[in-house]
Amino acid sequence: MPGNEILAEGPILFAMKSSAAFGAAVAARMGSALSPHEEREFEDGEHKARALVNVRGGDVYVIHSLHGDAAESANDKLLRLLFFLGSLRDAGAARLTAVAPYLAYARKDQRSKSRDPVTTRYVASFFEAVGCDAVVTLDVHNVAAFENAFRCRADNLSAADLLVDHMAPLVGEAAVVVVSPDAGGIKRADRFRARLSERLGRPVGAAFVEKYRSDGVLRGGELIGDVKGRITIIVDDLISAGHTIDRAANACKRGGAARVYAAATHGVFTGEADAVLGTSVIERILVTDTIPTMRLTDPGLVSRVERVSVAPLLAEAIARLHGGGSLEDLMPA
Repeated sequence: MPGNEILAEGPILFAMKSSAAFGAAVAARMGSALSPHEEREFEDGEHKARALVNVRGGDVYVIHSLHGDAAESANDKLLRLLFFLGSLRDAGAARLTAVAPYLAYARKDQRSKSRDPVTTRYVASFFEAVGCDAVVTLDVHNVAAFENAFRCRADNLSAADLLVDHMAPLVGEAAVVVVSPDAGGIKRADRFRARLSERLGRPVGAAFVEKYRSDGVLRGGELIGDVKGRITIIVDDLISAGHTIDRAANACKRGGAARVYAAATHGVFTGEADAVLGTSVIERILVTDTIPTMRLTDPGLVSRVERVSVAPLLAEAIARLHGGGSLEDLMPA
């Protein structure tokens, strides 16, 4: 009977419909293919997804990046993933892992005002409620908050090595400084700096820009560190509307930087990103493919944005998880 076949030994890989191309790239890196499933839409907006293969006793991974787009909001994608994970648990999967390259609501990880929601913790509860054994993601905003939110296994991978490998040729032999756009990102930028220094085989400088945010308004902008005559690389976990990274870029230029580049794992590019970054002094913006750059329309900006695939990183992580290996060297140091 179709759908009841016993699968060959190995991880069972699925990708939700909107992440199909991305999931296929991960599977291809593993020398495998995505397992078939169906997703149905109902007239009232509800939906369902079910596996078309036997998953009983299997080690199952579902790949789905939880960013909003024109077709589905982040909420839609989160629910689709949760419902599908629940169905796989009900179908007898022995181990169930959600692979969410971009994890929705990971930025709201603490209370900044009285009675604020701690949404990251609530999302963690959803995954646990449907029987998820592990969640794998990339470069969350606050690693400690992410790890503390989950009671199931939670693995935060780092795309720093991939970004460094693509940024190093742009730097060449020039003097370079890695800049954090705010004090909160200093550790992240320093990890990138250490990897870049090792890759280049020479010291790399460090700097940061002060930033204060209250009621959505950015303040500050003083550069702490020496960037005069050097290439600066502004490093962050994500770029949304672009205000933070643009302010940091302007601070670097005022400080005498020769050139300004930017690197971030997640290119969210929402709201005013086209307008803010289209006229920015940043010459090159490096992001990964956790989120498509579908919101960018300015041709000049699009030509300055380069995307790096994280499929090899996720493929390696899944292979190690399936084989009982360590992910330590794939995580932030």
